[in-house]
Amino acid sequence: MDSALILNILRQISKNTITPEHGLPLLKQAMHPTPVSRELIPDLKREQRTGIREVIFGPGKSAEQIIEAAKRLGENNNPVLATRVSPEHESALKQAFPQGIYHSTARIFALNFDPGLEQRRPEKGDVLVITAGSADVPVALECLATCKYMGMETGLLCDAGVAGLHRILENRDKMDAAKALVVIAGMDGALPSVVAGLSPLPVIGVPTSVGYGAALNGFTPLLNMLNSCAPGVTTVNIDNGFGAACVAKKILNAIAGS
Repeated sequence: MDSALILNILRQISKNTITPEHGLPLLKQAMHPTPVSRELIPDLKREQRTGIREVIFGPGKSAEQIIEAAKRLGENNNPVLATRVSPEHESALKQAFPQGIYHSTARIFALNFDPGLEQRRPEKGDVLVITAGSADVPVALECLATCKYMGMETGLLCDAGVAGLHRILENRDKMDAAKALVVIAGMDGALPSVVAGLSPLPVIGVPTSVGYGAALNGFTPLLNMLNSCAPGVTTVNIDNGFGAACVAKKILNAIAGS
């Protein structure tokens, strides 16, 4: 039993940082931790340390390893998210977890929660995800699923790139209603700079590997976002919708704690 962890969870509940319903399985896990193997060691205390729930990264893992990690993280009906899960792993995962949800476009597997990617997304939320084009949607869906997994209210605004700036200007009210903006763009990667020049909110830029030859599989938009002349743009790695959601979560955690 981890007394320090239990005390930390109780303090988070008392401060309304987490709900009692969310805190109960965490308390159960802290009181009866699951032994782990040498080959696979899920970080069961990551959320208590960092505010970010542990997520399973699919590449490099066998279906059996993903299943083992999901069983450990999913104890007491805790939500589980695996990212970059290949279609080859889907059948094994669905057999082990018939209630699980696999989304091929987002390449995620969700257990004990609904990522909500099949329905039409609302256009407003504490985190507003904006894509430059429809080709950026797979990365956006990974970001949205991760946001949902981490308990954030999200909105999605698609196909609002610099080729049609009127689409951003027409949606200023949705941007103003958010607390953080995730802007996903390939090609020239200019959209985060445009958005940061219009909004006082933190902007998280996500370059994607969308574009013709000189886009260099995402390096051109990555460098353009890193060289943004608009202050307040944070840039994550190419196609890293997951990483953008984690930055957004830390921003919202800081706002909630202030």
